[in-house]
Amino acid sequence: MTTQINLNGQISDDAFISVLDHGFLFGDSVYEVVSTIEGKPVFLAEHLRRLRQSARELELTIPYTDTRFADEIESTLKSAGNQESYIRIMVTRGVGELDLDPVSCTRPNVLILVKEAVLYPKENYEKGIHLALVSVKRNHKESLNPGIKTGNYLNNMLAKMEASRSGAADALMLNALGYLTECTTSNIFFVKEERILTPSLDCGILAGITRDVVIRLARENGFPVEEGQWPPEALEQADEAFITGTVKKVMPVTLLNSRPIGDGKPGSTTRKLARLYDDYLQRIMK
Repeated sequence: MTTQINLNGQISDDAFISVLDHGFLFGDSVYEVVSTIEGKPVFLAEHLRRLRQSARELELTIPYTDTRFADEIESTLKSAGNQESYIRIMVTRGVGELDLDPVSCTRPNVLILVKEAVLYPKENYEKGIHLALVSVKRNHKESLNPGIKTGNYLNNMLAKMEASRSGAADALMLNALGYLTECTTSNIFFVKEERILTPSLDCGILAGITRDVVIRLARENGFPVEEGQWPPEALEQADEAFITGTVKKVMPVTLLNSRPIGDGKPGSTTRKLARLYDDYLQRIMK
């Protein structure tokens, strides 16, 4: 696999950032992950828009225009030469004093990491995956808002570790009020009596780009979609479930805490939405 790293416009197969960068010291950074189809970034404009929104919430200046980002990404993809790539865009606060106050950080660092795309096993889509409802709670949105995509991922990491200990593929977290939120790197949907249900943004989740597209496609194709506050019992009693994400796309969930959801197989609504999403990607990338 070929990995190329673009740090502030310089491309190499390795890169180094000072230990005094506040992104390293305090997780003071924002990031996005972008996939490619036929070598072209998917939903790049939407990802850059969310990157800038995250940066605004942190009062972090992004030194690149969208055009500069697109040019640097294209150059890095060309240098990597992969058939399909995983692209990680990061903007850190930059080097400053060993102090929580970022006032001494005057030059943000921009890092674009490109590596060969690694696809999830086909079995995940044919049979579905196992989620664990973990004890780790999602960050309160009035503390570190999950709607801000920062480099501080300790909350998600702890949830993932707990899920792994139980043999699950991923963790599903509740908020402080006991309602469903999201998984460590994806949004959750479930189906009950032909209604598609998903936690609302008010629950404290990231506004997923794939999530938004799936909601729109579902409504355009006659599926009723409800965003709301759902207790874990609602998912336990669901007919089917799936998660969405940039790399995962639409992935069925068939087990929750080792118990089957519905009949324990990917449901018809999930399969239909997966096809609709794949077809949509093919159309927009032509």
